[in-house]
Amino acid sequence: MTRLSWLTILAVFFVGPVAAPFALGQEPGNVPETKAPAPTQAAPATPPVPKPATHPDNDYWRKHDQLMLTDFPWLARFKEADVKLGPPAAGETRVVFMGDSITEGWHLDLSFPGKPYINRGISGQTTPQMVLRFRQDVIALQPKVVVILAGTNDIAGNTGPETLEEIEDNLASMADLAHANGIRVVLCSITPAFDYPWQPGLTPAPKIDAINTWLKAYSSDHGYIYVDFHSAMKDARDGLPAALSRDGVHPLPAGYAVMAPLVETGIDRAQGLRD
Repeated sequence: MTRLSWLTILAVFFVGPVAAPFALGQEPGNVPETKAPAPTQAAPATPPVPKPATHPDNDYWRKHDQLMLTDFPWLARFKEADVKLGPPAAGETRVVFMGDSITEGWHLDLSFPGKPYINRGISGQTTPQMVLRFRQDVIALQPKVVVILAGTNDIAGNTGPETLEEIEDNLASMADLAHANGIRVVLCSITPAFDYPWQPGLTPAPKIDAINTWLKAYSSDHGYIYVDFHSAMKDARDGLPAALSRDGVHPLPAGYAVMAPLVETGIDRAQGLRD
């Protein structure tokens, strides 16, 4: 065999395919509704591994991707607002809402006029990001109650694949951190989703059901309050109906109108105001 042939073989052996650059998915706040799959949805025998969602190559998304490298939990997002807010006033029943775009898009001042409720939702975030900013954006604000609504972006794979157990561990970590710091906990079910427009084909509904079942049991076992948005909002496909959402994920005002009294009851129960 010639020297050239040996060099060719070595080159093929040692030089593999070049990995594609990592692209981090971001939960869009308002995207066109995708065509729905078949009316029934069961978890596949081998669940597909979420692939990072793609996005346009423009200035906004380049800055977003850079942020993921330099401030993964986005601590800078509310840092100044947290400092400016200061401690609660005497007798103030402060409540912090922690979550993703479903929380960020919730106009708490309209749903709960006059209530000292603080919104700390960030669009696209997953539970590992929230755990990292939980002390700054929740505990340091000294609320009486924290409302945690998270997990759907984890199922979508926004910051990479996660098992259901890993998602549950992160939810438990936030709840237990709050409890350890004297903050009462309201754990909310993940809202229904039949499909994700930005990451279709992941059959999220059965995974959401599984996490919600765990959330209810974990809340009961640890003395936390569980708020079941899912049962009140789901349609026959176990998704979010068009009357409550434009894209099947993010609630419209009609969706938040369903959610508001449910979470208000949960907050009151957490404070011991209702049985």
